[in-house]
Amino acid sequence: MAALLAFTCGGAHAAAWQEHILEVLGPAGMLQGAMLSPGESEASSVVLIIPGSGPTDRDGNNPQGVNAATYKLLAEGLAQRGIASVRIDKRGMFGSVAAVSNANAVTLDDYAQDVTQWIVAIREKATVDCVWVLGHSEGGLVALLAAQRDTGVCGVVVAATPGRPLGQVLREQLSANPANAPVLKDAFDAIATLERGEHVDVEKLHPVLRPLFAPQIQKFLISSFAIDPAHLAAAMNQPLLILQGGRDIQVTQEDARRLHAAAPEAKLVVLPTVNHLLKSVASDDRAANLATYARADLPLAPGVVEAVERFVAEH
Repeated sequence: MAALLAFTCGGAHAAAWQEHILEVLGPAGMLQGAMLSPGESEASSVVLIIPGSGPTDRDGNNPQGVNAATYKLLAEGLAQRGIASVRIDKRGMFGSVAAVSNANAVTLDDYAQDVTQWIVAIREKATVDCVWVLGHSEGGLVALLAAQRDTGVCGVVVAATPGRPLGQVLREQLSANPANAPVLKDAFDAIATLERGEHVDVEKLHPVLRPLFAPQIQKFLISSFAIDPAHLAAAMNQPLLILQGGRDIQVTQEDARRLHAAAPEAKLVVLPTVNHLLKSVASDDRAANLATYARADLPLAPGVVEAVERFVAEH
């Protein structure tokens, strides 16, 4: 049984909703998250929001230049519609720093195990039969993995989530930037090595690639590259929503279509002007798109929260 602690945080919207810090037991210490509930009433549904790749916190920000607050805005939008949510810090990071001694020594299966802990705790705290799980980007893979093992999942939302093995996605992302042309061969060779389950000697790589394939994260990359998201989607027993932006420059509509082909009973929603961080962008200009990554003041794109709300209500 997961341990759970809670205490209330004040805030500008205290009259409209209530936020509590939650903690559950991780491998070596506590995992931490924040539960946002709609006002004084009991929420009938709770959405667990799983963050994307890298050092991304519970609000959807990371120290590598992302400050869009996507998950915080999503939680607030759901609360306005009567749906509670829990957004979490990954093991070894931010509020969950005590949960494991080395934040890099993880796999996607480890994160899925943590999600199972969160589901047990949320069901106890909110007295609900099951929990909706929403994963953004790489977090969508964690959500799909967790759904395979946990009967407490009401359904899954994958938002801007790869539909192909991550090695294929990484090749495409690197190729999309013309500045990477001189190092593409090295990068592709490294990806192929990791896909074989072997480690890469970073000293033989161009210096610009070494952080991407750093030795301390290669175990994680090997585990990630071995997963085919479409196979996970095909094995789903719970309802599935695939939410994709038409102007996402990190994950494409092809990914969403591949997931939908594997799970044709799933609901597919494509929002044409939405980017990877679920913000609206007015054109296909790459610089303008990336500029939104640092804009917490920009609201989520119209249709994002509404799609999640409809999906929860229909099931």
